[in-house]
Order: sequence, then C-alpha cells, then structure tokens
Amino acid sequence: MTTTTLAVLVPLLPFLGAAAGLLLGRTAPGFVRPLAVLPTLAAAAIAVVVAIRQGGGKAIESSTQLTPTGSVPIDLALYLDGFAVLVAVLVGVVASCVQIYSTGYLRDDPRYPSYAALVSLFTSAMLLVVYSGDLMVLLVGWEIMGICSYFLVGHYWETAEARAASLKAFLVTKLGDVPFLIGLFALAADAGTFRITGILGSVAAGGIQHPTLVALLLLAGVAGKSAQFPLHTWLPDAMAGPTPVSALIHAATMVAAGIYFVARLLPVFAASAAALIVLAVMAAVTMVGSGLAALAQDDIKRVLAYSTIGQLGYMSGALAVGDRGAAVFHLMSHGAFKALLFLAAGVIIHASGTNSLATMSRMSGLAKRVPDAYWTMTIALFALAAIPPFAGFFSKEAVLVAAEHAALGETDVAPGAAGWTVLVAGLLTALLTAAYATRLWLLTFRGRGAEAPEHRREPIAMNAVLWVLAIPSLGFGLTLAYIDDWFDGRGLTPTVTTAVLGTGIALVGGLITYGTWRALQFRQGPAPTPLGAVAAHPDAAPSVSEAEAIAAHTAAFGDAAAAPADPSDPGRLLLGPLHRHAAAGFHLDAVYSALFVRPVLAAAQLVRFLDREVVETYVRGSGTGAGWLGAAVRRAQTGNVQTYLGALLAGSIALAIAAVVLANVNAGS
Repeated sequence: MTTTTLAVLVPLLPFLGAAAGLLLGRTAPGFVRPLAVLPTLAAAAIAVVVAIRQGGGKAIESSTQLTPTGSVPIDLALYLDGFAVLVAVLVGVVASCVQIYSTGYLRDDPRYPSYAALVSLFTSAMLLVVYSGDLMVLLVGWEIMGICSYFLVGHYWETAEARAASLKAFLVTKLGDVPFLIGLFALAADAGTFRITGILGSVAAGGIQHPTLVALLLLAGVAGKSAQFPLHTWLPDAMAGPTPVSALIHAATMVAAGIYFVARLLPVFAASAAALIVLAVMAAVTMVGSGLAALAQDDIKRVLAYSTIGQLGYMSGALAVGDRGAAVFHLMSHGAFKALLFLAAGVIIHASGTNSLATMSRMSGLAKRVPDAYWTMTIALFALAAIPPFAGFFSKEAVLVAAEHAALGETDVAPGAAGWTVLVAGLLTALLTAAYATRLWLLTFRGRGAEAPEHRREPIAMNAVLWVLAIPSLGFGLTLAYIDDWFDGRGLTPTVTTAVLGTGIALVGGLITYGTWRALQFRQGPAPTPLGAVAAHPDAAPSVSEAEAIAAHTAAFGDAAAAPADPSDPGRLLLGPLHRHAAAGFHLDAVYSALFVRPVLAAAQLVRFLDREVVETYVRGSGTGAGWLGAAVRRAQTGNVQTYLGALLAGSIALAIAAVVLANVNAGS
C-alpha cells in the first residue's frame, strides 16, 4: 500500500471499531473488548509505519475535492510532515494503552460498551485533526472531540459532579470555538482556500489582510481546547470522569489539539507580533497560576489536571517564541509521562479507596500494596519535574532554550518581550512543578497511620500498560540525536546555562518541599488524623470503584477553600495565606459566575417574567374576551321561537330607523 492509503486507515480503523462496538454492544458483548483494543492497536502500528516511511523528510500531500462549494473549496486532504506523523504515533500508542487499561479498570461497568466506542471515536477524531490538510476537515475532528468529551467526562452520570463537569467542559470549550470558527472563515477568505499549504503560502506572500485579528480569534479556540488561561477552568473539574479518560484527554487528545493546531499554522501567528505577545502572556499566567493551584489541591487527579495546564503553558510558550519543534517535542514527552501519571493514579485510587491526598497521607504501606504504580509513578514524577535524564528534562529545556534565544534577540521570529516573559515564567514554573510533584509523592506513598487496606492485585493489563509508558517517560529524551530531522531540523539539545539553571531550580523546589514535610512530620509527632480528610467508603470493600470514590470525597470537587486545614500538608505552609485562594483556582469560577452565569440567569428570569406577565396576559385576555362573547351568545340561545321572532322584529325596526335617520342627514347636508 502507498503511504497515503495507510494514513487513511489510521483514523478510519478506530472509527469503524467505534461503530461496530456500538452496534454489537448489546447483542454480542463478547466482541466489545476486541473491537475496542484491536482497531486502535492496528491504527497505532500503521501510524508507526507511516512515520517510518515519511522519515522526517519532505511532507507527503494528497487531496480530493469533497464537493463544489461555489467559493472556497473544501478538500479531503492529507498533510504528513514530521510533526504530524510523530503526533499520530503518540495518539495511537496512548489510546491503545488506555483501551487495554480500561478492559481491567472498567471490567464490571455495565456501560463499558458505549464507553469503549466513545474512546475509539475520540481517538479517530484526534487522528483526523493530526493528519488533515484542510481546515474544515480538521474542524470536523475538532468538534467531534468536544462531543465525545462531554459524554466521557459525564460517564459517571449518577454523581452530580460528573454531570456538572461534562456540561461545563462542553460549554467552556464551545465558548472558545465560536471565535475560532469565525477566525477560520476569515483566514480562508483572505487566503482563498482552506488547505493548510495554501494558507501558509498566502502568509508567506503577505496575503493575509488582518493577521492580528485572525490570530487572536484562533487563539480563543485554542485557549478553550487546550485549557489555557482564561478558559482553563473546565479541565480540573473534568477529573470527575473515569481516570483512563483523563489520561487520554490530558496526554494525547483534546488538549493536545490546540497546541498542535498552532504549531501547524505557526506562520499565521508569527505574522503578528501582538498575537505572539498575547500568547506569551497567556502561557506565562497559565504556567505560574496552575503551578500554585496544583500545590494546594487535595485531590490527586486535580493535582495532575493543574499540572497538565501548566505543561500546556510551556508548549504555548515555545510557540510564542516561534519554536514549534520545542513545543511538539514537549507535547510528545508530556504525553507519555502524563498518561502514565493518570493511569498510575487510577491504580492508587482503587487501592486506597479514595482520591484524597489527605486521606492517603494517613495510610502507611501504600507503596507496598501497589509496587507497579509506585515505581512507575515515581519515574513519571521525575520526568514531570524535569530531572535528568528523564524525558521531561530534555523537552522542558528545549522550551527554555527557545525562550532564551528569543529573549536575547537571537531570532527574528518573536519579539524579545515574549522571550523574557516565557523564560522567567518557565523557570518559576520549574520550581513550582518540582514542589507539587514532591508533595504528591510524599503524601501518597509516605503516609503515616493505619496500614493501607488489602486488595486484590490489579489485572495484569493495567500494570503492564504502566511499564510500557514508563519506557518513553524514562528514555524518550535520549533519542534526540536521532529525531532532530523530524522537528524542522532544528537542534533541541539543552544548553549548559538553561540545563544547570532549570535543574537547579527544580532541585531547590523539591528539597524545600521535602524539608517542609519532614519538619511538619517531626512537629506532629505520632501519626496525625488531618482535619477534613474524607475517606471514601471506610466500611466498604478494600477495592472500590472510582465513581464511589468521587461520590464519597465531596471536598475534591466542592469548595476546597472551605475545607478545614490539614496540618501535615507542606503545601499549606509553603503557600501561606495564598493557599485557600490557590485551592479554589483563584476563584475564577466565582468571577465567571458573577460576570456571566448570574447575568444570564437574571436575563432568563426577566424573559420568563415578561413572557408570563406580559405576553401571556394578552393571550389570556384574548381567550377571556372570546369566552365572554361566547357566554353572551349562549345566553341568547333560549330555544324559544317567539323570542327569536321578537328579536328579529326589533332588529328590523332598529335598522329601518337607522336608515331613515341617515337618509335625512344626507338630505340635509
């Protein structure tokens, strides 16, 4: 087969698996798991073959016109460059791991067939985004992912948290998609085509009339999809969904789509210095704010969610300084270790019966209960904290090097202000990342108190997936010497300055957190019982479902700022008075509620009042008048012939008199 034919099969196979899974879910449940796993595995294998054939060389293009539009044509086009084929491999591998993991994680879930089909459709949509060479076709995959995320985040619809989170994720991302769609149309109108190659050619020729406006409109959609400030608030709440879904969204789909889109169309954004500065500021605020918020969260998955927001900020920062190679490199590195972190967190939730770090910190021996999750999560946290030689070190340093070059004026793509903004924010975020990664590890695996509950070992499929993802988390950065050609041929090797500075700052953050934790442990004396710690089903079986953990641990999705203080948490001491604000996400939800939700509800109440008291008054008046007229006519219908004749005679006389009077009046005039 040709490379383009194989590339068509990559998104097509998961789509066919999703359709078949939905059709056979009830009639032949035994086929559901194979239909979930095998097409996705096959797509991942074919994506690897396509990547090898493409080889990081000249882009491979193919297209066919879908239908004549009469104006701007829409093509079913493929565009396979180094970025596309590598990201497709990432999506395929992570999606395959998630599907395999889910066969054990949700083995007793009655809604597994629909869940597996939606995950396959989610994967197919992201692969369509990655391979598409036409923006309208890309938009189809973009929107399908939004719909799938709504259903997958709300998988545990029995809980109010999951229902609210799914609706919030859908609405917030759609809020960004509206200007995004307008930006796509404006871009296509200027370029005369939706084809990505045509648009890039038009940008190079100076054919985009309003680059700043177009770039800012597109950034709104990217901010919503990739959870960047100020449209990031949906992502922490989306943790109410199953953990495998969280792994897929955070590592390979949905949030990665926005970063990939900007990388693919970076010349459009680079045509406007103002747009790059806006992107840099957005990335800086996202990085620092999410790092502070992660340091204050009690829920293990919300810590990882804010971590994802911060790492996406690094990628946005790399794009803001004009280096899409560093951005995509960190996208791939982050995809591996973040998927590992979430899947390991799922094992821990099952083992401990809670997603509360405060509760886990009261358990001893949890590391011995789940050794696979313990060792693989440790590897992933080292990668997250960017400690060499783990993958996160190389990719994060690539971002810092790109920011350094822009700050020192060594590149003419981005303004120096953008470079300094990203560089300073990136170094500060490196400190915060190491701090919350250390805190997460200590509270999870170094708790004191009663022994962690006994439970059956997780299925081998779940533990095997953890070790599969641990390999790239540990060694992906060591492949830099072989994959430079895949990233525009630009070197991604860390410089001595940023490597020493970034690693030193990360070590300081980790050591400060560890020292604070040790001091608190010494001050507390015997194993403490933290105030506000809520265990999930303390009288239940040792292994509980994630839905039960979510339902029991209301503080994780409720008002975290109002939770009683936990004296054994180093995050409280490190953040001080800022802790309660960081735990509540700096009250952005409250701000949005005051600015948007309440006015909309008030307007709805006003419309309801006007409809009920004004519009319905006229409707009721018309009905009442007709009723009165009917009653009067009914009273005249007596059934007496003499009465009818008398009325007829009286009417005739009245008409005759009126005719005479009118005739006299006319004659007198």
